[in-house]
Amino acid sequence: MSELKKKITIAIDGYSSCGKSTLAKALAHTLQYVFVDSGAMYRGVCLFALRNGFIRNGVLDKQALIERLPEISLSFHKDPETGDQVLLLNDEDVSIPIRSFEISQSVSQVATIKEVRQKLVHQQQLLGQKGGIVMDGRDIGTVVFPNAELKLFLTASIEVRTQRRFDEMFNKGQEVAFETVQQNLLDRDRIDSTREESPLRQAEDAIVIDNSELTRDEQLQHVLELVKETIHQQLA
Repeated sequence: MSELKKKITIAIDGYSSCGKSTLAKALAHTLQYVFVDSGAMYRGVCLFALRNGFIRNGVLDKQALIERLPEISLSFHKDPETGDQVLLLNDEDVSIPIRSFEISQSVSQVATIKEVRQKLVHQQQLLGQKGGIVMDGRDIGTVVFPNAELKLFLTASIEVRTQRRFDEMFNKGQEVAFETVQQNLLDRDRIDSTREESPLRQAEDAIVIDNSELTRDEQLQHVLELVKETIHQQLA
């Protein structure tokens, strides 16, 4: 793909466990673009809320979190040993703790808060000012980058998504019942799709990809062709 010298902005939205971050990372690596995992940023805020006691028995004290938002600093850093991109919360690498099931259970509540979304959307837009960026999330093509040259909306069956998340957690040593994982995904779908602030929805000009039956490589090759077509259209 080295011939594709023009750099575009690629926005990837979709439901939980559709492989958005996996695709975004592979795209960024292949195209030598910057990858930004917007979901990790919301998980970082959620971790801050948990550590400071703003979430008790599954209930979030929204006002307490809003008042402390100025204390939250989020940034991405490339691990010199692994080459992986890690999230820093106030200069601490929190890439592992933000992936816990406890965070998954509460992050959608955090993402409904207008002030949180405003803070993170502003940071995300600054990161993408120069193009050459792949960002995934739930409102990237509709709110963060409404003018992105290529917008994708990923989906997959709930059974496939549940199995993916279950396998991921099992491999990390997190023992959670399959039914519990599935209900968590359904709850997150409902909250993400019905929240007042930047709900999850498909952008009108987004290309829908159902990857239930696609391998990671098949999906990547398909999207790379879409990138090539998009850039050629831009240059025409």
